Amino acid sequence: MWSPADFKKEIEARLTKYLSRDSTGIRHEVLAFFVRIKSTTIPELYTRLSRTFTTTYHSVASMVGIIASRMGILHVKRDQDGPNAVYQIKEEYVCMVARLLECG
Repeated sequence: MWSPADFKKEIEARLTKYLSRDSTGIRHEVLAFFVRIKSTTIPELYTRLSRTFTTTYHSVASMVGIIASRMGILHVKRDQDGPNAVYQIKEEYVCMVARLLECG
């Protein structure tokens, strides 16, 4: 059985590994965006990232999906007014992500 501290250490290890494979800086930017803005949709994030990076809508959606499912730091809720899901960073992980971004 995992304690909450063990669970956070595992998430931190996964995030560290995920960020270590970031050759272009886009993963750092996605996580930094969530730390700054707190919640967004894939179209909003894609629009912002495509100004700086050469990327596709599908790759942005894939990155956010990995962060949400494998890292478990995002909360996903359906937007009742539109077709897009709203992704929001869980408050208990904001400081951890910010710290990892400063270190990396």
